[in-house]
Amino acid sequence: MIVNFTTGLVHAGSNRLLTHHTPSLFCFAVFEEGDNFFRDEVIDVKTNIRVNSTTHELSLDSRLTLLDALRDVLGLTGTKKGCDQGACGACTVIIEGQRVLSCLTLAAACEGQHVVTIEGLAKGEELHPMQAAFLQCDGFQCGYCTPGQILSAVCAVQEVHAGVPSHVTRDVRQTVNSATLTDEEIRERMSGNLCRCAAYPNIVAAVRQVLANELRS
Repeated sequence: MIVNFTTGLVHAGSNRLLTHHTPSLFCFAVFEEGDNFFRDEVIDVKTNIRVNSTTHELSLDSRLTLLDALRDVLGLTGTKKGCDQGACGACTVIIEGQRVLSCLTLAAACEGQHVVTIEGLAKGEELHPMQAAFLQCDGFQCGYCTPGQILSAVCAVQEVHAGVPSHVTRDVRQTVNSATLTDEEIRERMSGNLCRCAAYPNIVAAVRQVLANELRS
């Protein structure tokens, strides 16, 4: 059997390690039948997680992902469960200013860290500029991937401000900035977030609009 330590799922009926490509391959281990590994009791851990500026003291299953903790424990269902393998980006949240796939992140590993979900992006009734741009540019259709797209786009803009190059930056010796950023750069920086409705051109337009508005201001 194969055990995925990220999700706690057991893949029975095979004694061979998974060979297909997966971002969480390192989390898998192989056990022969009869191995004394499984125990009936659940190991709970106490953790303090700051979510959208509110600190939560939680007692969680040590195997629980941040995605499941947000949705099932805290009731923040804006973070979506898509592939549950770290491939689609629907579960993207921001942890300490960095975009993170919450389906591959253990909740207990977020002890003392600040997590921002789509529910915490706006300031009261005032939308975040990226949220407003997605609305104005029609950067969505069904909307399922939109929370992850927006949070990823927020971090992509922050990376541009920090001068962080991407895989398609032509000259990494040159500082990346809003004025010189190409659509190809935007697409690359957003490539970890899939949209099955194919709203990609409008998503790029939304990111471009936020950058343009910042330049004007």
